[in-house]
Amino acid sequence: MSCGDGLPAAEALNCRIYGYPSLRVPQVRHDDSVTTYRVAEAAELLGVSDDTVRRWVEAGRLPARQEDGRTVVSGAELAALAESLADHPDRAATRAAAVSARNRLAGIVTKVTKDRVMAQVELICGPYRMVSLMSSEAADELGLEPGVRAIASVKSTNVVVERP
Repeated sequence: MSCGDGLPAAEALNCRIYGYPSLRVPQVRHDDSVTTYRVAEAAELLGVSDDTVRRWVEAGRLPARQEDGRTVVSGAELAALAESLADHPDRAATRAAAVSARNRLAGIVTKVTKDRVMAQVELICGPYRMVSLMSSEAADELGLEPGVRAIASVKSTNVVVERP
């Protein structure tokens, strides 16, 4: 497929920029009558992978049924699960955190070096030494100081520090 083969506008733009059409991301249906969600739609809404939603269905955490040969979950059940996930944001205790694409490493702050604008936070997370640069304001808001438990979330070349 070339970049001029009648692609939707967003894909045509990506094609012109990157030289190939973008991969299609599942989109949530916008019908007024949507009371069920397919696995890919549920995953997109919850910010997890399709496989995670399938595992939750298999484990009975998210009730589902077959509709036209597809696994679907009710909107009410999905909303209840989303609310429970929001009420318990500390995913470190779940298996999902251990296998997530976002690497979350629990550790202890060993050093905080701050000036007026920026802070350098050093953590020991198991056998790993992690260093994060953040605003001094963020370090103050998190209460980061030596001896405090924290979680380093590694995404690409950025290390994000959270309090458990």
